[in-house]
Amino acid sequence: MTATPEAPQRTQEPERPARSVPRVNFTDAEAGAKTFPDSDARARHYNYYVPAKRKQTHYEDVTVEVQPDPRHYLSQGWIYGFADGAAGYPLSWTKLKAWGVDDPPPVRGVGTGGGGEGLSWPAHGWHEFRDPNEEWEQTIYRNNANVVRQVNANIENARSAKAFDQWTPNWVRFVERDVGGWMHVEHILGLYVFAANERSAPTNMHNTAMAVNSAHKLRFAQDLALYNLTLTEEIDGFDGTAHLDAWNNDPELQGVRELTEALTAIQDDWGEAIFATNIVFEPLVGELFRSGLVMQAAPGNGDFVTPTVIGAGEYDFAQRDLSWSKVCFAPLVHDREFADHNRRLMDGWLSAWVPRALAAARTMQPLWSQPDSLPPRFEDSLERAKSRFARILGDLGLETPKELAQ
Repeated sequence: MTATPEAPQRTQEPERPARSVPRVNFTDAEAGAKTFPDSDARARHYNYYVPAKRKQTHYEDVTVEVQPDPRHYLSQGWIYGFADGAAGYPLSWTKLKAWGVDDPPPVRGVGTGGGGEGLSWPAHGWHEFRDPNEEWEQTIYRNNANVVRQVNANIENARSAKAFDQWTPNWVRFVERDVGGWMHVEHILGLYVFAANERSAPTNMHNTAMAVNSAHKLRFAQDLALYNLTLTEEIDGFDGTAHLDAWNNDPELQGVRELTEALTAIQDDWGEAIFATNIVFEPLVGELFRSGLVMQAAPGNGDFVTPTVIGAGEYDFAQRDLSWSKVCFAPLVHDREFADHNRRLMDGWLSAWVPRALAAARTMQPLWSQPDSLPPRFEDSLERAKSRFARILGDLGLETPKELAQ
């Protein structure tokens, strides 16, 4: 009988000493520690802003604070600056103020958790602005491309139908000199007012709206330039260079030229530049020429094409550019902290620019007598422009200046 081998003895491992683990110390710098507008929502959308309406829009998602603000959550402060020491989006680049801008910026440093405690959301009133047109990069190209296609289609249809042969002789001269000359107004304002100030406002929402406004102006100037080339080919004797002489020398356009160039000289305040252009110049001078003269006189002189070109630019201002400008300035007139300051400032701008706009408008008066078939009287057109201007000021909450009676 074979003996069963004994099982090997298992050696007992020595006990290991207990290890101490460092305690977790929360500093409020970790992800999820801060409270944002969407923090308590059942359906988390991870918003860092308060939507203008019940739900955030695509426009807001791609535009609101694309450039962050240290007053909110950019804990290291501005990451770039300018040679004169200004950093980020300086609030001092306009004399206008929105609530909270005079509050001291938060203290930044290690362990502060961003330093934004105690700041009212969204830290200052400039960030409440939203473009009512909801324009952003994609819509700029899409909307302008649609306008160009429609304008080109109208012009091509006119060429095929030989519609330009119906124009009266004096109307041909008017279009080549004065309608052609207006391209300089649109180009100068688009490039040297809106594009030049596109980086100056304190939020990305304002700057995007100015960039779109610039695109409208430059596209309209290009529409007029290309239209001028088409007419040079289609109408015998049409002088495609006459607009240069008109812009430089015609007395009827020198008031508009002087005022346009004066608007480009506003270098230290983007708010005044936009206000003087979109709130004062456009209703009293721009719309007066485009709607009060060109679009009124064209049909009687056999021209059903020029109003479609002019109307595209007129729509941009009346339905888009004026809309964002009113939404920009109206809240400042009623600002909860700086309403009186802003109202006095805008009243001063009105006193400075309204007389200049009216003087420029009156220098254009002889243009109303140039077409063979005359438009409505200049004084009637100017009164309509003044009435519209007064309504715009009413929408903003501003009083009509006494200078309007001049």
